[in-house]
Amino acid sequence: MAINVNTVYTTVLSILNKEQRGYITPEEFNKLGTQVQLEIFENYFEDLNQQLRVPQTDSEYANRQKNIDNCISIFKTIGNTTYDAAGYFLPPSDLHRIGAVIYRDEKELQRVERSDFLNINLSPLTRPTTQFPVYLYEQATKGTSGGNTGQPHMFVKPTTIKTAADITVSYIRKPADVVWAFQQLGGGTWTSGPYIYNAGDSTQFELDSTEQTEVIIRILAYAGVVIRDPQIVQAAAQAVQAEEVNSKS
Repeated sequence: MAINVNTVYTTVLSILNKEQRGYITPEEFNKLGTQVQLEIFENYFEDLNQQLRVPQTDSEYANRQKNIDNCISIFKTIGNTTYDAAGYFLPPSDLHRIGAVIYRDEKELQRVERSDFLNINLSPLTRPTTQFPVYLYEQATKGTSGGNTGQPHMFVKPTTIKTAADITVSYIRKPADVVWAFQQLGGGTWTSGPYIYNAGDSTQFELDSTEQTEVIIRILAYAGVVIRDPQIVQAAAQAVQAEEVNSKS
């Protein structure tokens, strides 16, 4: 279950206003929420890497490696590519980390480095075929359908593979930006007055519900900077550090 954005926002405001320490606007909250979600999301991969090095418990619910992978699984998906006439495939626009590149839902392409990609056709034994295709994943320098977009592209061999429908990608997508949407009621029109939560136009946190406490603590740490309250920053930072130590010990 995802984390409700309204629950987080109202909790943050409640804590900040308990001692009249300050206030953050919806726009500020959306930026902070998006940043915090990305931080926690990125930490999953480092945490998983660490847990792969240590023995795991056989307990069904206490296996940390399994629990972290469950959190990442929310963002695992499969998407289509786009073929550019310059000779490469563009991955899905929301790709964050690439997984397997698949040819016609049957063959996984082998990823190679630039030197191998240049020399692989020199021998009949290593020459790629549709049965053993390969790809190079790096930044394109030219293109006809968008040019150098700043996103790595896939160069596939054999070059006879040039139909977008032939190549799909399993990948981890980037979380959507957090949005606490609102309307303002006042003077008979929705233009001024108090903020009224608009669930229909909001974008929820995509993290697992088990992360709600850490999300709130991390947002409070940033909120302390926004409202210039060092006590909130310090208290929230200590809570985050304690949570991280506990999760890795």
